[in-house]
Amino acid sequence: MPTLVAVRNLVKTWLLVVGVVGLFAFVGWALGGVRLLSIFVFCALLLVGAAYWMLDRVVLGMVGARELPLAEAPLLHSTVERLAALAGVAKPRLYLIPDGLPRALATGRGSRSSALAVSAGCVSACPPAELEGVLAHEIAHIRLHDVQVQTAVVVLAGALLEASRLGGLLERALLVFLGPIAAACVHLLLSPQREFEADRVAARLCGSPHGLAAALTRLEQAAELVDFEGSPATEPLFTINPFMERGLAALFVTHPPVAERVRRLRALDPGWRERLRREAA
Repeated sequence: MPTLVAVRNLVKTWLLVVGVVGLFAFVGWALGGVRLLSIFVFCALLLVGAAYWMLDRVVLGMVGARELPLAEAPLLHSTVERLAALAGVAKPRLYLIPDGLPRALATGRGSRSSALAVSAGCVSACPPAELEGVLAHEIAHIRLHDVQVQTAVVVLAGALLEASRLGGLLERALLVFLGPIAAACVHLLLSPQREFEADRVAARLCGSPHGLAAALTRLEQAAELVDFEGSPATEPLFTINPFMERGLAALFVTHPPVAERVRRLRALDPGWRERLRREAA
């Protein structure tokens, strides 16, 4: 049965579709009345249909991911398949981001068709329990239907930022105008609460919150050491914010502080410190 969060995300997805169609309808009506309105609405529906099938590929292209064959990483595929089964979703297609910064993301059209991308740095740097926590977090986003909204919003915001390049010599001035608009679209549709909910679901899938809690700390430490380059519009996709919070990137921050996420995860198992002391003794 869909949770309240999942239902809210489905409503946001439909609102985004209605908003795009409504914008096209308004432009068509303003330019040519009812006849042109119907043409623009038809074009908008074609655009939405194409976007539904193609946006996940656009996102994977934005981060430079390639599909990861089963023979190349059987254990990773097995872990993803097990977690997906526990979450009640179809196994997502697995992709590899070929860089050393530990990061992961999920994208797609929902629980029946999705993709999960993990970086080579995440696979090599995270111990098994931490890697499982990261994968479970991304699968939780699929389970909660976050991926539809995140994918659409990231591509929309990325397109607005790229549109500034059309300004030529006025590119920087156009970016100053379009950047806040793109960021406003992101914050309007994406709440930091989605990360807390995905963390909670991931902890349940793993049977413990501590792997993910340790992974979040590791990913944050890695992000502080590397000046990550990429479109800041992709920030909502990743497990944590990999960008330095300055300049344009500061406008797109949708993740809550890692320390607060770790605190909430640890609180799911309040007796863990005492248990560690007993085991050490």
